Amino acid sequence: MRNRAGIKLYLTSKYKKFKTYFGKKEYKVEKLKRYEVFMAGLFVSSLGVSFVTKADLGTSPISSIPYTLSLKYDMTLGEFTIAFSLLLILFQIAILRKRFRKESLLQIPVSVLFGYFIDLTMLLINWVNPGAYIMKIIMLLAGCIILGFGVYLEVLANVVMLPGEAFVQAVTLTWKKEFGPTKVVFDASMTIMAGIISFVIFQEIQGVREGTVVAALVVGFVAKFFGKRLGFMEKILFTTATEKEHDKLIENV
Repeated sequence: MRNRAGIKLYLTSKYKKFKTYFGKKEYKVEKLKRYEVFMAGLFVSSLGVSFVTKADLGTSPISSIPYTLSLKYDMTLGEFTIAFSLLLILFQIAILRKRFRKESLLQIPVSVLFGYFIDLTMLLINWVNPGAYIMKIIMLLAGCIILGFGVYLEVLANVVMLPGEAFVQAVTLTWKKEFGPTKVVFDASMTIMAGIISFVIFQEIQGVREGTVVAALVVGFVAKFFGKRLGFMEKILFTTATEKEHDKLIENV
């Protein structure tokens, strides 16, 4: 018994030294993996936004203002998305002030990348022009599923928030509100503002249609669905085997 206890103590000691020595390296590798997953999620999300937009039934609530402006002015949807995202970051700084963390500035390159991804994916599916209303509905729903999966990947990566969600979080932290209801109010506000801007510019509503409402209702549900069905992915992608192997080794002594 003493020998077993001694061996366990020895193995535990060796493992701790090993973990300390390689801990930083493992952390960097896992961080890199998380950013890779986030980048994939960002691209998939941009593809989803492009699908929803090309369905010609409106666009997602967060993209409704940039999309409406892109219909009038000589800037792309991606470029207006970048500008709008930067504006949301400024609002976060104004709301949070000293509580705004330096790490949150990562939203800037992420916003730029997301905007370019939107323009790229809009180009990639430029040939898709659904004519019949039923085909538009199919494309809209496909876009919602793609966008929902992209959101799931971004949440799974857990490295940085997009400016829209980060702005909502800033509001909830400052005024002690719940995230879910605040996000609903935010999406509704974006849609209403896009409608007002559209009416001022075109004297009619453009860029905001039934697809905007569908996207608002469906995307979050799809993201949660993937989160439940693919809950095992986090362990596969990010949990190293070292600790499991150590526990198994100790148990078998």
